[in-house]
Amino acid sequence: MPNNRAARIATLSFATLYPALAHAHVGVGDTSGFTHGFAHPMSGLDHVLAMILVGIFAFQLGGRALWLVPAAFVGMMAAGGALGAAGISLPFIELAIALSVIVLGAAVAFEIQAPVAIATALVGLFAIFHGYAHGAEMPDSAGGLAYAGGFMAATALLHVAGIGIGFAIGRISQRAGPSAVRIIGGLAALAGVGILTGAL
Repeated sequence: MPNNRAARIATLSFATLYPALAHAHVGVGDTSGFTHGFAHPMSGLDHVLAMILVGIFAFQLGGRALWLVPAAFVGMMAAGGALGAAGISLPFIELAIALSVIVLGAAVAFEIQAPVAIATALVGLFAIFHGYAHGAEMPDSAGGLAYAGGFMAATALLHVAGIGIGFAIGRISQRAGPSAVRIIGGLAALAGVGILTGAL
């Protein structure tokens, strides 16, 4: 059942991230890098919305997508972070990040049942740009691996939050109908438009 799957994903994610959280306390440099990395995805509305929407989208798809879609985002975000930290030029970063919120918000609103391969490719593409922004803005004092571990941990936790929100939306929809999903996804997509135009 979806709620059992969500609980298993949350437990697995915590178990996976616990060693990284523990590692963050092993030394000043590692702690600083992990803390900066963990805080970065939380510091922007665009990042937070996109990562929560990935979790909701994965929940709506169900099955293997419940873990494959978030895993694809985290993995490709790490690749994008490496590009950003290396100073490799990548165009349209802010545009792609704003579009990720719009597209994922629309996918949630209309409950798009995309094949798992297409869903993972879509979120993976967006993740490269989110990761690039994290990597490019890495402080000089932060250790690269600790910083990457921080933003990957924060992202995974936001995905788990999204899965939980997806479950809650599903319960609300059973009572209020599909309009609840459309309203939440639509508001997120509108927020993406606001980010794109600079209104937010």
